[in-house]
Amino acid sequence: MPADQPTILATSGGWRAGYRTDLEFGLLIHFAIELAGVTGRRPRLCHVGTASGDPRWFNARVSEAGQVAGIDVYHLNLFSMPPTNDLDDFVGSSDVVWVNGGSVANLLAVWRVHELGPVMHRAWQAGVVLGGISAGSICWHVGGPTDSFGPELRMQTNGLAFLPYGNGVHYDSESGRRPMVHAAVASGQLPLTYCTDDGAGLLYRGTTMVEAVAEQGLANCYRVARQGNSATVVEDVLDTSRL
Repeated sequence: MPADQPTILATSGGWRAGYRTDLEFGLLIHFAIELAGVTGRRPRLCHVGTASGDPRWFNARVSEAGQVAGIDVYHLNLFSMPPTNDLDDFVGSSDVVWVNGGSVANLLAVWRVHELGPVMHRAWQAGVVLGGISAGSICWHVGGPTDSFGPELRMQTNGLAFLPYGNGVHYDSESGRRPMVHAAVASGQLPLTYCTDDGAGLLYRGTTMVEAVAEQGLANCYRVARQGNSATVVEDVLDTSRL
């Protein structure tokens, strides 16, 4: 059964090293599956690797991780062509769409060429849980800092904007991201912005952020907002549930 309302899990995590395989699904991906409310059959996860160019070697690792977890995995590869003419059915028949990291700028450009944004929106409205890590988190928002263009971070502001907020990922592990988020919120380049440390995620029901979660003990989530009409920025650490 689909989620009972439009649901997005935007994260800086989800993967972990495997015991007998290179990769396993972490607690955040398992949480996304739980949110889909699947009963009586194996869950279906659609993995999207556009942001890193659909590398087949990584697809194989994700498929292996699915076998370990008892989850059916299929891959929405857009290079060199989509797998079907009916992307609505391909995406909409999944329980969870998990978008991997890489270049959010390239992801958005390729998705627009294939008109995948509206497909994702229809799936979201129908109860397919949308999720992802890094680029797969920023894409659902208005935008956020990205290294898509080189080692120096730049601001991406043409996200799909299903969620009317900015998004900061890898907030604790990449020192340039926090000051860039603060500056962008202060100037109005980004609206109210939610951020995640590595291993943390933000759960949205509809367009409301309802829960901060983490698969790592020290990871947190944050809310960054302008104070009134001033350029002063306030950052709040959110109460974060440990999975």
